[in-house]
Amino acid sequence: MPQMTNNPDVLTVIPARYGSTRLAGKPLKTIGGKPMIQLVYERALKIKTSGAVIVATDDARIYDTVRAFGGEARMTSPEHHSGTDRVAEVAGETEADIIINLQGDEPFIKPDGIDEAVGRLAGDPAIEVATLCVAVGEDEAQNPDVTMVVRDLEGMALYFSKLPIPNDRDGQGKTRPLYKHLGIYVFRRDFLIQYAALEPTPLEKSEKLEQLRILEHGHRILCVETADDSIGVDSPDDLQRANEIFRREIVNNGA
Repeated sequence: MPQMTNNPDVLTVIPARYGSTRLAGKPLKTIGGKPMIQLVYERALKIKTSGAVIVATDDARIYDTVRAFGGEARMTSPEHHSGTDRVAEVAGETEADIIINLQGDEPFIKPDGIDEAVGRLAGDPAIEVATLCVAVGEDEAQNPDVTMVVRDLEGMALYFSKLPIPNDRDGQGKTRPLYKHLGIYVFRRDFLIQYAALEPTPLEKSEKLEQLRILEHGHRILCVETADDSIGVDSPDDLQRANEIFRREIVNNGA
């Protein structure tokens, strides 16, 4: 599988671990006959603004699978507590200025939004990290598995939560923007390494959302709105749904 080398200053890293609590061996679960990590990797190769793509893992089974389909993988420390830590380790060994953190459980992520986020970061030295969000309806916002984000008038994140924020106190509904956070990040390399070294913060621990560490330490996160939603695969039900989506895509594409 050929690597894209459009931009050596931008590196995509896909953190992947075997020991998921809700879906053990998640990166190697098959969707449409392929390991999920391969589908994510193939999506990553379509990011026009990125150069190389690397899977960062601490499990030989994942490493061997990636190498078998022609991808690039790095073994990282088993002591890491998060995917971000794993990505930061790889980032510390590269000269790339911008690091895309693409979660290994996002087999349907569209590259266009990521390209826009990279462009926004590259075009404004004041932006240290960017992520994606998509407008959703009330039903999706009420899903406790969905992370919501509220933004200021410049598109900067004010807060993230599993609750359906912002609260519609008077029940008007029509004027309340609802944005689902998509867990893809674009970091400046130096900031990523700095962020990974910071101690976890109170709100991060309470919400179990590590991006709150960035806000609590006084940094800003640009939330780029995209029209393309995506689903993460975190459970057996998600895996079944992913296979159904894959089959529909095959039918719609006439394959």
